[in-house]
Amino acid sequence: MSAAQKEASPAATAGGAAAVAGGGSGRGKAATNEGPSWRALLFLLPALVLLGFLVVYPIVYSVIRSFFDGGGDKFVGIDNYIGVFQGRENLISVRNTAVWVVVAPTLVTILGLLFAVLTERIRWSSAFKLVVFMPMAISFLASGVIFRLVYEQDPDKGVANAAMVAVHDMFRDSAGYPGAGPRGGANQPVKAEGATVVTANPVSPGQTALLPLLRIKPEQLPAKPTPAAQPPAAKPGEVTGTVWFDFTRGGGGTPNAPNAGENGLPKIKVEAVRGGKVVATATTRDDGTFTLRKVGDGAVTVRLPQENFTAAYRGAEWLGDTLITPAIIVSYLWVWSGFAMVLIAAGLAAIPRDAMEAARVDGATEWQVFRRVTIPLLAPVLMVVLVTMTINVLKVFDLVFIVGGGDPNASVLALQMWTEAFGGGNDQGAGSAIAVLLFLLVVPAMLFNIRRLRQEQR
Repeated sequence: MSAAQKEASPAATAGGAAAVAGGGSGRGKAATNEGPSWRALLFLLPALVLLGFLVVYPIVYSVIRSFFDGGGDKFVGIDNYIGVFQGRENLISVRNTAVWVVVAPTLVTILGLLFAVLTERIRWSSAFKLVVFMPMAISFLASGVIFRLVYEQDPDKGVANAAMVAVHDMFRDSAGYPGAGPRGGANQPVKAEGATVVTANPVSPGQTALLPLLRIKPEQLPAKPTPAAQPPAAKPGEVTGTVWFDFTRGGGGTPNAPNAGENGLPKIKVEAVRGGKVVATATTRDDGTFTLRKVGDGAVTVRLPQENFTAAYRGAEWLGDTLITPAIIVSYLWVWSGFAMVLIAAGLAAIPRDAMEAARVDGATEWQVFRRVTIPLLAPVLMVVLVTMTINVLKVFDLVFIVGGGDPNASVLALQMWTEAFGGGNDQGAGSAIAVLLFLLVVPAMLFNIRRLRQEQR
Protein backbone atom coordinates (compact mmCIF):
# COMPACT_ATOMS: atom_id res chain seq x y z
CA MET A 1 0.00 0.00 0.00
CA SER A 2 1.37 3.40 -0.96
CA ALA A 3 1.82 6.32 1.39
CA ALA A 4 -1.08 8.18 -0.22
CA GLN A 5 -3.37 5.21 0.26
CA LYS A 6 -2.31 4.94 3.92
CA GLU A 7 -3.12 8.58 4.48
CA ALA A 8 -6.50 8.28 2.71
CA SER A 9 -7.54 5.18 4.58
CA PRO A 10 -7.86 6.79 8.07
CA ALA A 11 -9.70 9.71 6.55
CA ALA A 12 -12.16 7.43 4.84
CA THR A 13 -12.64 5.47 7.99
CA ALA A 14 -13.27 8.63 9.99
CA GLY A 15 -15.68 9.88 7.39
CA GLY A 16 -17.61 6.62 7.48
CA ALA A 17 -17.79 6.71 11.24
CA ALA A 18 -19.01 10.28 11.11
CA ALA A 19 -21.64 9.32 8.57
CA VAL A 20 -22.79 6.43 10.70
CA ALA A 21 -22.84 8.64 13.78
CA GLY A 22 -24.75 11.32 11.95
CA GLY A 23 -27.27 8.82 10.71
CA GLY A 24 -27.67 7.33 14.18
CA SER A 25 -28.09 10.77 15.68
CA GLY A 26 -30.74 11.64 13.18
CA ARG A 27 -32.66 8.48 13.88
CA GLY A 28 -32.32 9.11 17.64
CA LYS A 29 -33.78 12.59 17.30
CA ALA A 30 -36.54 11.24 15.15
CA ALA A 31 -37.29 8.56 17.72
CA THR A 32 -37.21 11.16 20.49
CA ASN A 33 -39.60 13.45 18.67
CA GLU A 34 -42.05 10.64 18.13
CA GLY A 35 -43.14 10.92 21.81
CA PRO A 36 -44.55 8.13 23.99
CA SER A 37 -46.04 5.19 22.17
CA TRP A 38 -49.86 4.90 22.06
CA ARG A 39 -49.45 1.38 23.33
CA ALA A 40 -47.76 2.65 26.49
CA LEU A 41 -50.60 5.13 26.99
CA LEU A 42 -53.08 2.32 26.51
CA PHE A 43 -51.46 0.30 29.28
CA LEU A 44 -51.30 3.36 31.56
CA LEU A 45 -54.89 4.40 30.91
CA PRO A 46 -56.57 2.15 33.56
CA ALA A 47 -54.14 3.32 36.22
CA LEU A 48 -54.59 6.97 35.21
CA VAL A 49 -58.37 6.66 35.30
CA LEU A 50 -58.26 4.97 38.70
CA LEU A 51 -55.82 7.58 40.01
CA GLY A 52 -57.99 10.40 38.77
CA PHE A 53 -61.13 8.86 40.23
CA LEU A 54 -59.67 8.06 43.66
CA VAL A 55 -57.22 10.95 44.14
CA VAL A 56 -57.62 13.88 41.76
CA TYR A 57 -61.42 14.06 41.74
CA PRO A 58 -61.79 13.97 45.58
CA ILE A 59 -59.14 16.67 45.97
CA VAL A 60 -60.76 18.97 43.39
CA TYR A 61 -64.24 18.32 44.77
CA SER A 62 -63.11 18.98 48.37
CA VAL A 63 -61.51 22.27 47.36
CA ILE A 64 -64.68 23.39 45.59
CA ARG A 65 -66.94 22.13 48.39
CA SER A 66 -64.94 24.03 51.00
CA PHE A 67 -66.21 27.34 49.57
CA PHE A 68 -69.88 26.46 50.11
CA ASP A 69 -72.07 26.20 53.18
CA GLY A 70 -73.18 23.01 54.92
CA GLY A 71 -75.97 22.35 52.43
CA GLY A 72 -73.75 23.04 49.43
CA ASP A 73 -76.12 25.68 48.00
CA LYS A 74 -74.65 28.98 49.14
CA PHE A 75 -71.17 30.23 48.26
CA VAL A 76 -69.47 31.46 51.46
CA GLY A 77 -65.95 32.13 50.20
CA ILE A 78 -63.24 31.63 52.78
CA ASP A 79 -65.61 31.69 55.76
CA ASN A 80 -65.13 27.94 56.31
CA TYR A 81 -61.36 28.42 56.46
CA ILE A 82 -61.71 31.29 58.91
CA GLY A 83 -64.03 29.12 61.01
CA VAL A 84 -61.27 26.55 61.49
CA PHE A 85 -59.59 29.03 63.83
CA GLN A 86 -62.75 30.10 65.62
CA GLY A 87 -64.69 28.41 68.37
CA ARG A 88 -63.39 26.56 71.41
CA GLU A 89 -63.43 23.06 69.93
CA ASN A 90 -61.70 24.13 66.71
CA LEU A 91 -59.01 26.01 68.61
CA ILE A 92 -58.43 22.97 70.84
CA SER A 93 -58.03 20.82 67.73
CA VAL A 94 -55.52 23.26 66.24
CA ARG A 95 -53.59 23.41 69.51
CA ASN A 96 -53.52 19.64 69.92
CA THR A 97 -52.42 19.15 66.31
CA ALA A 98 -49.53 21.54 66.88
CA VAL A 99 -48.55 19.61 70.02
CA TRP A 100 -48.70 16.33 68.10
CA VAL A 101 -46.56 17.66 65.23
CA VAL A 102 -43.88 19.00 67.57
CA VAL A 103 -43.77 16.18 70.14
CA ALA A 104 -44.76 12.87 68.54
CA PRO A 105 -42.38 12.72 65.51
CA THR A 106 -39.46 13.88 67.64
CA LEU A 107 -40.06 11.28 70.35
CA VAL A 108 -40.63 8.50 67.81
CA THR A 109 -37.34 9.34 66.09
CA ILE A 110 -35.43 9.49 69.38
CA LEU A 111 -36.89 6.19 70.61
CA GLY A 112 -36.24 4.55 67.25
CA LEU A 113 -32.63 5.71 67.40
CA LEU A 114 -32.16 4.42 70.94
CA PHE A 115 -33.73 1.06 70.10
CA ALA A 116 -31.62 0.75 66.93
CA VAL A 117 -28.42 1.41 68.88
CA LEU A 118 -29.48 -1.07 71.57
CA THR A 119 -29.98 -3.81 68.99
CA GLU A 120 -26.28 -3.59 68.18
CA ARG A 121 -25.25 -3.92 71.83
CA ILE A 122 -27.33 -6.85 73.07
CA ARG A 123 -27.14 -10.52 72.24
CA TRP A 124 -30.87 -11.12 71.89
CA SER A 125 -31.31 -8.33 69.35
CA SER A 126 -33.65 -10.36 67.12
CA ALA A 127 -36.10 -10.97 69.97
CA PHE A 128 -35.84 -7.31 70.98
CA LYS A 129 -36.64 -6.15 67.44
CA LEU A 130 -39.56 -8.55 67.29
CA VAL A 131 -41.06 -7.26 70.54
CA VAL A 132 -40.63 -3.59 69.61
CA PHE A 133 -41.94 -4.02 66.08
CA MET A 134 -44.86 -6.28 67.05
CA PRO A 135 -47.35 -3.40 67.69
CA MET A 136 -47.12 -2.54 63.99
CA ALA A 137 -48.94 -5.81 63.28
CA ILE A 138 -51.90 -4.64 65.37
CA SER A 139 -54.56 -2.42 63.81
CA PHE A 140 -54.95 1.09 65.19
CA LEU A 141 -58.47 0.20 66.27
CA ALA A 142 -57.17 -2.68 68.40
CA SER A 143 -54.33 -0.50 69.72
CA GLY A 144 -56.85 2.14 70.74
CA VAL A 145 -58.96 -0.42 72.58
CA ILE A 146 -55.86 -1.75 74.36
CA PHE A 147 -54.81 1.67 75.61
CA ARG A 148 -58.37 2.60 76.48
CA LEU A 149 -58.21 -0.30 78.95
CA VAL A 150 -54.67 0.58 80.05
CA TYR A 151 -55.79 4.08 81.04
CA GLU A 152 -58.89 3.00 82.99
CA GLN A 153 -59.20 5.07 86.16
CA ASP A 154 -59.97 2.08 88.39
CA PRO A 155 -56.64 0.46 89.42
CA ASP A 156 -58.40 -2.91 89.42
CA LYS A 157 -58.93 -2.52 85.65
CA GLY A 158 -56.37 -0.04 84.34
CA VAL A 159 -52.77 -1.28 84.10
CA ALA A 160 -51.25 2.21 84.30
CA ASN A 161 -52.98 3.14 87.55
CA ALA A 162 -52.44 -0.33 89.00
CA ALA A 163 -48.69 0.15 88.54
CA MET A 164 -48.80 3.68 89.96
CA VAL A 165 -50.76 2.59 93.02
CA ALA A 166 -48.35 -0.31 93.61
CA VAL A 167 -45.34 2.00 93.48
CA HIS A 168 -47.08 4.61 95.64
CA ASP A 169 -48.00 2.07 98.30
CA MET A 170 -44.38 0.90 98.51
CA PHE A 171 -43.36 4.29 99.91
CA ARG A 172 -46.55 5.55 101.51
CA ASP A 173 -49.53 3.78 102.95
CA SER A 174 -52.69 4.55 101.03
CA ALA A 175 -55.14 3.24 103.66
CA GLY A 176 -57.94 5.68 104.28
CA TYR A 177 -61.50 5.82 105.54
CA PRO A 178 -63.24 8.42 103.38
CA GLY A 179 -66.57 9.58 104.78
CA ALA A 180 -65.90 8.23 108.27
CA GLY A 181 -66.89 10.43 111.19
CA PRO A 182 -68.10 10.53 114.80
CA ARG A 183 -71.59 9.80 116.06
CA GLY A 184 -73.83 12.84 116.14
CA GLY A 185 -75.49 14.27 119.19
CA ALA A 186 -74.37 15.70 122.50
CA ASN A 187 -72.17 14.09 125.14
CA GLN A 188 -70.03 12.23 122.60
CA PRO A 189 -66.32 11.53 123.27
CA VAL A 190 -65.28 12.88 119.86
CA LYS A 191 -66.60 15.52 117.48
CA ALA A 192 -66.00 16.73 113.94
CA GLU A 193 -63.91 19.86 113.62
CA GLY A 194 -63.79 20.80 109.97
CA ALA A 195 -62.32 17.84 108.08
CA THR A 196 -60.74 16.40 111.26
CA VAL A 197 -62.02 14.47 114.26
CA VAL A 198 -60.97 15.59 117.76
CA THR A 199 -61.72 14.59 121.33
CA ALA A 200 -64.54 16.58 122.86
CA ASN A 201 -62.59 17.13 126.09
CA PRO A 202 -58.85 17.65 126.71
CA VAL A 203 -56.83 14.59 127.73
CA SER A 204 -54.08 14.81 130.35
CA PRO A 205 -50.84 12.78 130.17
CA GLY A 206 -51.34 9.38 131.79
CA GLN A 207 -54.96 9.15 130.62
CA THR A 208 -56.64 7.25 127.79
CA ALA A 209 -58.90 8.41 124.96
CA LEU A 210 -61.64 6.58 123.09
CA LEU A 211 -62.29 7.63 119.47
CA PRO A 212 -65.27 5.72 117.98
CA LEU A 213 -66.05 6.24 114.29
CA LEU A 214 -69.04 5.43 112.11
CA ARG A 215 -69.95 5.56 108.39
CA ILE A 216 -67.23 3.17 107.27
CA LYS A 217 -67.93 1.00 104.23
CA PRO A 218 -67.15 -2.73 104.48
CA GLU A 219 -64.67 -2.55 101.58
CA GLN A 220 -62.67 0.07 103.50
CA LEU A 221 -61.99 -2.34 106.36
CA PRO A 222 -58.92 -4.59 106.26
CA ALA A 223 -59.33 -7.93 104.51
CA LYS A 224 -58.75 -9.65 107.87
CA PRO A 225 -59.89 -7.12 110.51
CA THR A 226 -58.72 -7.38 114.11
CA PRO A 227 -61.21 -6.95 116.98
CA ALA A 228 -60.97 -3.62 118.72
CA ALA A 229 -59.11 -3.68 122.03
CA GLN A 230 -59.27 -1.58 125.16
CA PRO A 231 -56.57 1.14 125.31
CA PRO A 232 -53.32 0.02 126.97
CA ALA A 233 -52.41 1.52 130.32
CA ALA A 234 -50.82 4.93 129.91
CA LYS A 235 -47.49 5.73 131.57
CA PRO A 236 -46.57 9.20 132.84
CA GLY A 237 -46.05 11.55 129.90
CA GLU A 238 -48.08 9.31 127.55
CA VAL A 239 -51.62 9.28 126.17
CA THR A 240 -53.10 6.02 124.94
CA GLY A 241 -56.36 5.24 123.21
CA THR A 242 -58.33 3.23 120.67
CA VAL A 243 -59.81 4.13 117.30
CA TRP A 244 -62.43 1.62 116.17
CA PHE A 245 -65.51 1.06 114.07
CA ASP A 246 -68.26 1.49 116.68
CA PHE A 247 -70.79 -0.78 115.03
CA THR A 248 -71.99 -4.21 116.12
CA ARG A 249 -73.63 -6.40 113.52
CA GLY A 250 -77.15 -7.36 114.53
CA GLY A 251 -77.32 -4.51 117.01
CA GLY A 252 -76.54 -4.46 120.69
CA GLY A 253 -73.41 -3.42 122.45
CA THR A 254 -72.59 -0.30 124.39
CA PRO A 255 -72.10 2.88 122.32
CA ASN A 256 -68.73 4.63 122.56
CA ALA A 257 -67.02 1.57 124.01
CA PRO A 258 -65.19 -1.29 122.23
CA ASN A 259 -67.55 -4.27 122.14
CA ALA A 260 -67.10 -7.84 121.02
CA GLY A 261 -67.45 -8.08 117.25
CA GLU A 262 -66.36 -4.48 116.61
CA ASN A 263 -63.22 -3.95 114.54
CA GLY A 264 -60.19 -1.84 115.25
CA LEU A 265 -59.10 0.65 112.58
CA PRO A 266 -55.40 0.22 111.79
CA LYS A 267 -52.92 2.66 110.24
CA ILE A 268 -54.76 5.80 111.32
CA LYS A 269 -52.58 8.77 112.12
CA VAL A 270 -53.18 10.26 115.58
CA GLU A 271 -51.87 13.62 116.80
CA ALA A 272 -51.60 15.27 120.22
CA VAL A 273 -52.24 19.01 119.87
CA ARG A 274 -51.50 21.67 122.47
CA GLY A 275 -51.90 25.37 121.75
CA GLY A 276 -52.41 24.69 118.02
CA LYS A 277 -49.12 22.79 117.74
CA VAL A 278 -48.64 19.06 117.28
CA VAL A 279 -46.55 17.77 120.18
CA ALA A 280 -46.71 14.02 119.50
CA THR A 281 -47.87 11.65 116.75
CA ALA A 282 -48.66 7.95 116.54
CA THR A 283 -50.25 5.38 114.23
CA THR A 284 -52.92 2.94 115.31
CA ARG A 285 -52.12 -0.75 115.47
CA ASP A 286 -54.19 -3.53 113.91
CA ASP A 287 -56.54 -3.55 116.89
CA GLY A 288 -56.95 0.24 116.74
CA THR A 289 -54.87 1.07 119.82
CA PHE A 290 -52.20 3.78 119.86
CA THR A 291 -49.68 5.35 122.24
CA LEU A 292 -48.67 9.01 122.12
CA ARG A 293 -45.28 9.28 123.81
CA LYS A 294 -43.43 12.32 125.15
CA VAL A 295 -46.57 14.43 125.28
CA GLY A 296 -45.08 16.71 127.92
CA ASP A 297 -46.89 18.55 130.67
CA GLY A 298 -50.41 19.86 130.27
CA ALA A 299 -53.59 18.60 128.72
CA VAL A 300 -53.77 17.97 124.97
CA THR A 301 -56.43 17.44 122.35
CA VAL A 302 -56.22 14.12 120.54
CA ARG A 303 -56.85 14.69 116.84
CA LEU A 304 -57.33 12.46 113.81
CA PRO A 305 -56.09 14.63 110.90
CA GLN A 306 -57.83 15.04 107.58
CA GLU A 307 -55.54 12.65 105.70
CA ASN A 308 -57.23 9.74 107.48
CA PHE A 309 -60.52 10.56 105.79
CA THR A 310 -59.42 11.21 102.24
CA ALA A 311 -59.84 8.57 99.57
CA ALA A 312 -56.99 6.15 99.03
CA TYR A 313 -54.58 6.92 96.21
CA ARG A 314 -56.11 5.70 92.95
CA GLY A 315 -53.53 6.80 90.39
CA ALA A 316 -53.65 9.52 87.76
CA GLU A 317 -56.62 10.63 85.72
CA TRP A 318 -55.05 9.67 82.40
CA LEU A 319 -58.10 10.48 80.31
CA GLY A 320 -58.85 13.74 82.10
CA ASP A 321 -58.57 17.19 80.56
CA THR A 322 -54.89 17.60 81.42
CA LEU A 323 -53.27 14.27 80.55
CA ILE A 324 -55.43 12.93 77.74
CA THR A 325 -53.32 14.24 74.84
CA PRO A 326 -49.97 13.09 76.34
CA ALA A 327 -51.57 9.71 77.10
CA ILE A 328 -52.66 9.25 73.48
CA ILE A 329 -49.22 10.31 72.26
CA VAL A 330 -47.71 7.55 74.42
CA SER A 331 -49.96 5.01 72.70
CA TYR A 332 -48.78 6.40 69.34
CA LEU A 333 -45.16 5.93 70.40
CA TRP A 334 -45.91 2.32 71.34
CA VAL A 335 -47.20 1.64 67.83
CA TRP A 336 -44.66 3.52 65.69
CA SER A 337 -41.35 3.22 67.57
CA GLY A 338 -40.74 -0.18 65.97
CA PHE A 339 -41.16 1.29 62.48
CA ALA A 340 -38.63 4.03 63.24
CA MET A 341 -36.26 1.48 64.78
CA VAL A 342 -36.23 -0.67 61.63
CA LEU A 343 -35.48 2.26 59.32
CA ILE A 344 -32.77 3.69 61.54
CA ALA A 345 -31.22 0.25 62.14
CA ALA A 346 -30.92 -0.18 58.36
CA GLY A 347 -29.16 3.16 58.12
CA LEU A 348 -26.96 2.29 61.08
CA ALA A 349 -25.88 -0.94 59.41
CA ALA A 350 -24.76 1.02 56.33
CA ILE A 351 -22.42 3.32 58.27
CA PRO A 352 -18.74 2.58 57.55
CA ARG A 353 -17.22 1.03 60.65
CA ASP A 354 -13.84 2.50 59.75
CA ALA A 355 -15.01 5.99 60.69
CA MET A 356 -16.12 4.92 64.16
CA GLU A 357 -13.00 2.81 64.75
CA ALA A 358 -10.80 5.72 63.69
CA ALA A 359 -12.57 7.97 66.20
CA ARG A 360 -12.07 5.40 68.96
CA VAL A 361 -8.39 5.09 68.08
CA ASP A 362 -8.05 8.86 68.34
CA GLY A 363 -9.31 8.61 71.93
CA ALA A 364 -12.99 9.49 71.51
CA THR A 365 -15.41 8.11 74.09
CA GLU A 366 -18.48 6.13 73.06
CA TRP A 367 -20.68 9.15 73.64
CA GLN A 368 -18.42 11.31 71.46
CA VAL A 369 -18.43 8.66 68.73
CA PHE A 370 -22.21 8.51 68.89
CA ARG A 371 -22.67 12.28 68.89
CA ARG A 372 -19.97 13.33 66.42
CA VAL A 373 -19.80 10.35 64.05
CA THR A 374 -22.95 8.22 64.22
CA ILE A 375 -25.52 11.01 64.37
CA PRO A 376 -24.08 13.07 61.45
CA LEU A 377 -23.85 9.98 59.25
CA LEU A 378 -27.40 8.98 60.19
CA ALA A 379 -28.80 12.48 59.63
CA PRO A 380 -30.42 11.68 56.24
CA VAL A 381 -32.19 8.62 57.64
CA LEU A 382 -33.28 10.48 60.78
CA MET A 383 -34.69 13.27 58.63
CA VAL A 384 -36.66 10.81 56.51
CA VAL A 385 -38.13 9.21 59.65
CA LEU A 386 -38.94 12.61 61.15
CA VAL A 387 -40.69 13.89 58.02
CA THR A 388 -42.57 10.61 57.49
CA MET A 389 -43.82 10.67 61.08
CA THR A 390 -44.85 14.32 60.68
CA ILE A 391 -47.00 13.41 57.67
CA ASN A 392 -48.45 10.49 59.61
CA VAL A 393 -49.21 12.60 62.69
CA LEU A 394 -51.16 15.15 60.67
CA LYS A 395 -53.52 12.32 59.67
CA VAL A 396 -53.83 10.65 63.06
CA PHE A 397 -57.44 9.75 63.74
CA ASP A 398 -57.93 6.18 64.99
CA LEU A 399 -56.07 6.41 68.29
CA VAL A 400 -57.54 9.80 69.16
CA PHE A 401 -61.05 8.63 68.37
CA ILE A 402 -60.84 5.35 70.31
CA VAL A 403 -58.66 6.31 73.29
CA GLY A 404 -60.11 9.79 73.64
CA GLY A 405 -63.64 8.46 73.46
CA GLY A 406 -64.95 11.61 71.79
CA ASP A 407 -63.57 13.97 74.44
CA PRO A 408 -63.22 17.43 72.79
CA ASN A 409 -60.06 18.06 74.81
CA ALA A 410 -58.30 15.27 72.85
CA SER A 411 -59.50 16.30 69.39
CA VAL A 412 -57.11 16.97 66.50
CA LEU A 413 -57.78 18.42 63.06
CA ALA A 414 -58.30 15.03 61.40
CA LEU A 415 -60.88 14.06 64.02
CA GLN A 416 -62.48 17.50 63.89
CA MET A 417 -62.79 17.13 60.11
CA TRP A 418 -64.71 13.86 60.55
CA THR A 419 -66.86 15.35 63.32
CA GLU A 420 -67.80 18.40 61.27
CA ALA A 421 -68.60 16.46 58.09
CA PHE A 422 -69.94 13.10 59.27
CA GLY A 423 -69.85 12.81 63.07
CA GLY A 424 -72.87 14.95 63.87
CA GLY A 425 -71.91 18.37 62.53
CA ASN A 426 -73.43 17.68 59.09
CA ASP A 427 -71.41 20.54 57.64
CA GLN A 428 -69.38 19.15 54.77
CA GLY A 429 -68.27 22.63 53.80
CA ALA A 430 -66.43 23.09 57.12
CA GLY A 431 -65.16 19.50 57.00
CA SER A 432 -63.83 20.04 53.45
CA ALA A 433 -62.05 23.20 54.56
CA ILE A 434 -60.25 21.30 57.33
CA ALA A 435 -59.38 18.53 54.84
CA VAL A 436 -57.89 21.04 52.40
CA LEU A 437 -55.95 22.68 55.22
CA LEU A 438 -54.51 19.30 56.24
CA PHE A 439 -53.60 18.63 52.62
CA LEU A 440 -51.75 21.94 52.41
CA LEU A 441 -49.88 21.10 55.61
CA VAL A 442 -48.86 17.68 54.28
CA VAL A 443 -47.73 18.85 50.82
CA PRO A 444 -44.46 20.58 51.96
CA ALA A 445 -43.40 17.46 53.85
CA MET A 446 -44.19 15.28 50.83
CA LEU A 447 -42.21 17.56 48.50
CA PHE A 448 -39.29 17.50 50.94
CA ASN A 449 -39.26 13.70 50.92
CA ILE A 450 -39.49 13.54 47.12
CA ARG A 451 -36.66 16.03 46.72
CA ARG A 452 -34.44 14.13 49.13
CA LEU A 453 -35.19 10.85 47.36
CA ARG A 454 -34.17 12.33 44.01
CA GLN A 455 -30.97 13.69 45.48
CA GLU A 456 -30.07 10.28 46.83
CA GLN A 457 -30.76 8.66 43.44
CA ARG A 458 -28.36 11.07 41.78
